[in-house]
Amino acid sequence: MTGAAKTFSVVDRIVTYQSQMPVTMAKIAAVLIADPRAPLALSITELAKRAGTSAATVTRFCRLIGYAGFSDLRVGIAEDVGRGGSQAAWIADIGRSFGPDDPPEDIRDALFNTHMLSLQTTAGLIDIPTAVRIAKAIVASRHLDVYGVGGSALTALETEARLYRIGIGVHAWSEIHDGLTSAAILDQHCVAIGISNTGRTEETIQMLAVAKAAGAYTVAITANPASPLAKLAHDVLIAASPNGYLQPADLSARHCQLFVVDLLYLLIAQLDYDRTTRLLAASGAAVAPRRRPFRRGAFSQSAAGLAVAERPKEPSSL
Repeated sequence: MTGAAKTFSVVDRIVTYQSQMPVTMAKIAAVLIADPRAPLALSITELAKRAGTSAATVTRFCRLIGYAGFSDLRVGIAEDVGRGGSQAAWIADIGRSFGPDDPPEDIRDALFNTHMLSLQTTAGLIDIPTAVRIAKAIVASRHLDVYGVGGSALTALETEARLYRIGIGVHAWSEIHDGLTSAAILDQHCVAIGISNTGRTEETIQMLAVAKAAGAYTVAITANPASPLAKLAHDVLIAASPNGYLQPADLSARHCQLFVVDLLYLLIAQLDYDRTTRLLAASGAAVAPRRRPFRRGAFSQSAAGLAVAERPKEPSSL
């Protein structure tokens, strides 16, 4: 997490995870957003007292936003002070919700900045050794189950489509009865991935729990590393989702989920390069006859024909 701490400010991280915090941690978040430099002058006990919580909760708060403990949090804040302006930049760029009277250009810019920040945060929070370990397990597995409900079901289907094309035996499940049935027949040679932005989707948690009980190696893709889904899984990959812009939240989370999925896809492709290139070539050859060949000048000719067809007719001479 050290590299991420150097790239993303403490306030950035707090705002990213604020909506997912329990009440006790949300009190700490409020103190630090109002006074980001407070930990530089306060001990962990003093900060806990100001927030009306305990030192143990401060430590859990630090871990939730990606720091090993209070000392690492203070280092991150000191680095932010050196860089300066992070909170002001957040407010200036994307620090407000969309309003009914916002100009379209402002909505476009705020939306772009929101997605950019979430992708940058996700990239910084991904633990590469964990991602490689997951990719290796998938390559070695006899079967991969991917569970997701609602918006995360779309990501599960994308995962299936990407990995099946390069030879991974994979199935995506969004209906809980079918998912539980599949999870129950997995074994130690299988991998199961649960995808949930909040990490609290009950159906996804149940499917992953059954897969784990059956002996499968389990993975959670979620924005909340302290969620029930994350705590259940053997390994976790974070797909960050900033709070307060798109509803439902899955709309803003999906780009980050797909970023994580694409990273796994490419790592898996590297690990089995020969099979990947052979299968991609075969699938490319299979669909090639279904594509219309490009003819030079076809577009310009069609456009010219359309222009002639749409040109108003001149009145005929009497």
